[in-house]
Amino acid sequence: MKLFSVTETAMGARAQVGAFAVTLILFVIQSGFAQQVSLSSAVERSALLELRSSLGLRSKDWPIKADPCSSWTGVTCSKNGRVTGVTVSGLRRTRLGRRNPRFAVDSLTDFTLLSIFNASGFALPGSIPDWFGQRLGALQVLDLRSASVTGPVPQSLGDLKNLTALYLSANGITGILPSALINITQLEILDLSRNAITGSIPSGFANLGKLESLDLSSNFLSGPVPPGLGTLSWLKFLDLSDNSLTDSIPVQFSNLSRLVELNLTTNSLSGSLPAELRGLRSLRRMEIGDNNLEGPVPQGLFSSLVQLEVLVLSRNKFDGALPGALWSLPSLRFLDVSHNNFTGTLLGLGSNASVSGAVFNLSSNLLYGNLTFPVGKSVSVDLSDNFFQGKVVEDSLSNGTLTGNCLQIVPNQRSLQDCRQFYEERSLTFDDFGVLQPAQPPFLEPKSKSKNRLTFILVGIFGGLGFVVILVLVLVVLLKMCNKGTNQRGSANVGPVPGDDPSLPKDLIYASSRGDSFTYEQILQFTGAFSETNLIKHGHSGDIYRGSLASGTHVVIKRVNLHSLTKESYTIEMDLLDKVSHTRLVPILGHCLEHENEKLLVYKYMPNGDLARSLHRVTNLGDGNLQSLDWITRLKIAIGAAEILAYLHHECSPPLVHRDVQASSILLDDKFEVRLGSLSEVRVQEGDGNQNVITRLLRKQQTSEQGPYASSSAACAYDVYCFGKVLLELVTGKIGISKSNDSSTRELLEHMVRYISIYDKELLNKIVDPSLILDEDLLEEVWSVAIVARSCLNPKPSKRPLMRYILKALENPLKVVREESSSSGKLQTASSRKSWSATFFGSWHHSSSSESATVPGQTSRESISGSKQSGLVGGGEFSASHKRLSNEIFPEPIEIQDLERQDEH
Repeated sequence: MKLFSVTETAMGARAQVGAFAVTLILFVIQSGFAQQVSLSSAVERSALLELRSSLGLRSKDWPIKADPCSSWTGVTCSKNGRVTGVTVSGLRRTRLGRRNPRFAVDSLTDFTLLSIFNASGFALPGSIPDWFGQRLGALQVLDLRSASVTGPVPQSLGDLKNLTALYLSANGITGILPSALINITQLEILDLSRNAITGSIPSGFANLGKLESLDLSSNFLSGPVPPGLGTLSWLKFLDLSDNSLTDSIPVQFSNLSRLVELNLTTNSLSGSLPAELRGLRSLRRMEIGDNNLEGPVPQGLFSSLVQLEVLVLSRNKFDGALPGALWSLPSLRFLDVSHNNFTGTLLGLGSNASVSGAVFNLSSNLLYGNLTFPVGKSVSVDLSDNFFQGKVVEDSLSNGTLTGNCLQIVPNQRSLQDCRQFYEERSLTFDDFGVLQPAQPPFLEPKSKSKNRLTFILVGIFGGLGFVVILVLVLVVLLKMCNKGTNQRGSANVGPVPGDDPSLPKDLIYASSRGDSFTYEQILQFTGAFSETNLIKHGHSGDIYRGSLASGTHVVIKRVNLHSLTKESYTIEMDLLDKVSHTRLVPILGHCLEHENEKLLVYKYMPNGDLARSLHRVTNLGDGNLQSLDWITRLKIAIGAAEILAYLHHECSPPLVHRDVQASSILLDDKFEVRLGSLSEVRVQEGDGNQNVITRLLRKQQTSEQGPYASSSAACAYDVYCFGKVLLELVTGKIGISKSNDSSTRELLEHMVRYISIYDKELLNKIVDPSLILDEDLLEEVWSVAIVARSCLNPKPSKRPLMRYILKALENPLKVVREESSSSGKLQTASSRKSWSATFFGSWHHSSSSESATVPGQTSRESISGSKQSGLVGGGEFSASHKRLSNEIFPEPIEIQDLERQDEH
């Protein structure tokens, strides 16, 4: 699992490799229109009509009475009227064609001059027929990306001697890589990514001497990386990530002098990082995270990689010092070396700190010493979970993450014992957090000064009492005025007022960007002129389309029509992504703001869509059955969503409220990692914790506590309520709960929570998703998550838990309900101790006797818990056999008192 999602920075360069195919298509189309070429072959006309019928294409796109060369969309012809290209990508099928889509393109065999066949994004369920290689000898470009293709890659494709580009990514292709592919000696682009291909990479791939781009990522390939790939002197892009490749990185890769991007992330590679890779002088991206690489990084490795922009070494076993040459790379703007064993001091970030928008992640290592250097305002640096000590330069606090160190006057640091042990083991000097040692004598003041201090203290006390009296009088007058105004209005002023400035705070960390700027013509090309085939859904802030860049990168494009929506529909989203950086926010790749009344935002494509569509999806078997996510994946999704909401609520200053938390807002990448979308409703929390006491008291008097169903609330507690509904969807499998706030949904929620009880796990079986296969431990996890969901759905916003505590509970679900060792064997109630459990579960303890009456078929607490029940239910005493809430998960009383002082809505 990657710690950071890296933006597609090499997009422009990758486009140059694949642009020739698109250029060729456009050139042929323009030539055809300019000369008004007519189809000259009756055989080919008959074949086109047959293809039109077998694919179920609409007459609008391929009108039967018109000439195909001049009027059929996607058909290109030579000067003498012969078909040279067929592109069905972006075309729509008829209703009958949509009912039975299949790989029915047999008529292509009659096009003897066919050089391009493009069905990208056009569903062709089935396997590639063997005759493709035997009968399409003139084919130069074969594009079947995202076409629902299944089965193995046929050996016969090796007979396509003229093929220069083969795109088969994002399908269901299985089997091994056919060795016959090495016979396509003219091949320049080979993309088989995001399939289910097994076996090893054939060593014969070294024969593909003209290859410029090789993408085999996201498959199940195993075995070593063939050293012969290092002989592909024209190679510019090599992506073997997300496989199970083993052994070491071949030193022969040093010969790839034209290589721009190298991605070996998420494999099982071992050994050290070859120093010979310094020969990759054109390299801009090197990603080799999530492997088993170890040892020090060669000091001279990066001295010649002067064009490097992105470097990912995270989650390996590297040790030793970070190479000093890293901080001299002039273009480096993303560095992730987290979760390794790098050690030593950090003297500065060199010239890299001047790169606007740069992101450096050095967290979870063994770095130590003082932080004596400032960090640039436009750079985001994560130095958490190391062993840095001493004071911090003031500028480093605003744009750096410093938790988990040994720093002075910085919150959330390591314990004194851990820091001392680390420095002692390395014979280093530790400053003990700057605390004076007991051996140092205290400073004694003269008696005369002590008397003067006493006088000042007494004056301060009596002066303070007088000020408090005046303050109370002022408050009484103001509160009466506020109450009078409230009575006249008839309701309290809650939620955002239309016309309020929705812009985001200016003091947030700048760590991201708005991506590339596209022209409107490019957007039209990406989306097939906003064809209905590419329409994903009508979102409340704009229509959502799928698209594909010229490089083949899949994207999602939001089309915001300002005739029906306000300007805030897109400016808020862009401002948020411009100022806030988090790996779980959906990455923005670009935008198009040319038109006054239509704005377009381009996002990274999420292969698994959103939670609403992924929780239960139709299988690829064509039998109409649904395949549901397993519990492990569901819990992973819950944790990911809680993580980003906790970031917005607690890491941003002031706190940000999402306001549209539902299953359709939770996007999922190819590994079901959460990326939060639907960001157009984000607002700054009303009445954040930075208010002074007077303001908060006044606001508390004039603002009634808002109900849980109001969608306009700009308060973190509203996000918590909506997140509780998402958790219930994950537990029950009933998608749609989080989407609606109508009366029927509320009735369904009230019905479900009756079966969620901390006293009886078995009740949950009546509402749990029947498609889940659960053993005892997993059922206990589901029970724990259901309990967390119920606490989020508390009707009183001030009684709902904070999101950071919800995240902690989801990360340790079994600790929510499992018994904790205690000599007393008693669980204290809210009346006897202000514990987190009293707030997390609200009135469960003192209302337990009435709860059983709401459960169908239950008449008493004894009937629910049977022989396990003992003691006084209403009094709060329970036998030691009862499940208890862990203090490790739930914070101490001081944190609850802080929570209760907040005015949440």
